[in-house]
Amino acid sequence: MAKKEMTYAAAMAEIERTLARLRSEEMDVDTLSAEVERATELLARCKAKLRKTEEEVSRILERPEERQ
Repeated sequence: MAKKEMTYAAAMAEIERTLARLRSEEMDVDTLSAEVERATELLARCKAKLRKTEEEVSRILERPEERQ
């Protein structure tokens, strides 16, 4: 079975939770590097999703004959 891809919103929510724990100093030093690594991976996914979406929107807008 194929694994369902995490949505942009879910990834951003996880990043926000991680940042909140960092800011409130709730994060355990033993898990700090793993948490930061996970957040970095999520940020990369979000950036890739934004680039892909921007490209798709640009392609759609470049087709004026289909917008009429």
